Amino acid sequence: MTSFAPDSIVLNRKLPLWYQVSQSLRASILGRSPRDPLRLPTEEQLAGHYGVSVLTMRQALKELEDEGLISRHRRRGTFIEPHARRGAPVRLLGSVDAIVAQQSGMKAELLDHGTTPVPSELGEYFPELPEVATYHRLRCDEKTGEPTNHARNYVRPELAARIDPDDLARWPMTKVLRDVVGMDISRITDTVEARLADPETARLLEVPLLSPILHYTGITYDDAGRVLDVAVIHYRGDRFSFTVTLDAT
Repeated sequence: MTSFAPDSIVLNRKLPLWYQVSQSLRASILGRSPRDPLRLPTEEQLAGHYGVSVLTMRQALKELEDEGLISRHRRRGTFIEPHARRGAPVRLLGSVDAIVAQQSGMKAELLDHGTTPVPSELGEYFPELPEVATYHRLRCDEKTGEPTNHARNYVRPELAARIDPDDLARWPMTKVLRDVVGMDISRITDTVEARLADPETARLLEVPLLSPILHYTGITYDDAGRVLDVAVIHYRGDRFSFTVTLDAT
């Protein structure tokens, strides 16, 4: 039986290895194609794939099992739950893979894309550019079809030439920039605040006008400190939550 092939990652030794592995595998599971196999490789094979110990791999798999994304069967192996979707909030410990996992697992429709003059409120992030590429997507729950958020990404034009819009229907922009375009992402700065739904957001998310929403802004930087992408996302307040864990060590 063919096994599911997860993505690879470069591990950061400053963060718990089991956590990084679980988030990478989580993103792979939630971003998988319907045609992909449900059976996972063995613990030993996965440990070798990620370059960690079997004990670390076992801890990562337990995290996903507790969330309901996988099930483990004695003598049969470990399997992705067929209808696995994001349930528990993601614990963000500073890993780009955690951001990818948080953004994965929802059906996305690309509403439009093109170029636009740099919006005044984003001028500080693109000071040398007259315009940026834009992508506007609506994400829906794969099971119910209910809209959960709509996102606008503002990307450097030279990167947009290397982005296939079809990839954005399956993967979040962070993953496309890192794994498809090949950019080195050094950090992402997240800001989340409460707002009231404007007419466009109310229409797209199918909520009453002026109802509470979560307004998210994510700034993605490369290792030279240059902004690659600004993501502005409006989440339905009744369908999304963020959990941030700060490691004191």
